[in-house]
Amino acid sequence: MDPRAERIHEAAAYIEDVLSPRGLEPKVGIVLGSGLGRLSDEIEDPVVIPYKAIPGFPVSTAIGHKGNFIVGTLGGKTVIAMQGRLHYYEGYDMDTVTLPIRVMKVLGIEYLFVSNAAGGVNTSFSTGDLMIITDHINQIPNPLIGPNLDEFGPRFPDMTRPYEPRLIALAEEIGKEMGLDLKKGVYFACTGPTYETPHEYKYMRIVGADAVGMSTTPEVIVARHSEIPVFGMSVITDVAHEDDDPDYVTDGEEIVRQADAAAVRMTALFKEIIGRI
Repeated sequence: MDPRAERIHEAAAYIEDVLSPRGLEPKVGIVLGSGLGRLSDEIEDPVVIPYKAIPGFPVSTAIGHKGNFIVGTLGGKTVIAMQGRLHYYEGYDMDTVTLPIRVMKVLGIEYLFVSNAAGGVNTSFSTGDLMIITDHINQIPNPLIGPNLDEFGPRFPDMTRPYEPRLIALAEEIGKEMGLDLKKGVYFACTGPTYETPHEYKYMRIVGADAVGMSTTPEVIVARHSEIPVFGMSVITDVAHEDDDPDYVTDGEEIVRQADAAAVRMTALFKEIIGRI
């Protein structure tokens, strides 16, 4: 067996051993971005599995990422939530960055929900906005480079609809019911860990991006490789700055605070969508 597949199945087997005595079979996977861990507080009867306890699993070092799987009930469904993701900028290779998604695939998830804290490239966006991700521009190394893991998907997977249109439509419907002013847009993924320069923001706007961050697309690519439908959402935690503003500084701690403030609305939306799928 491919060593990568062995690592995936070993990790999944450990988690199954923890969950099976409790009769838990996750159907929805959730990835919680920077400052968005509050959603895990809404999961009922939670089982906490620290990443450090799972064989072959790395530990998230990013600000606002606790490093646990939380398994329980949300919206009437059994979910497995990543309380903290892994990033390329932490020094992990792409197989490691996307390991949790493939582990969740082996565990049997049927949907993947991803979230992130993002910079607003679209000049009409404001701090605290929630943006449904409709497409992305990936500038992080593609996680499918290298020998294909045939048991998970084809060599050349289709990415025409990386974010599930049915889930987007459902989110818009629920958002209207909840009185939420949801934005829609394209997410630009770069490696980080530096924040964007003013001209990088301008470039991203020119090529069609609405928000920018340092994650998400590798997880989405791997999920779509396995034909898992994906719903994605960005919390706009800061907005594009101009190069003639001498006082502007991008503050990572403030970004986490803004994400935490918006997490209540995102949590309510995710919970309702999961309850209806």
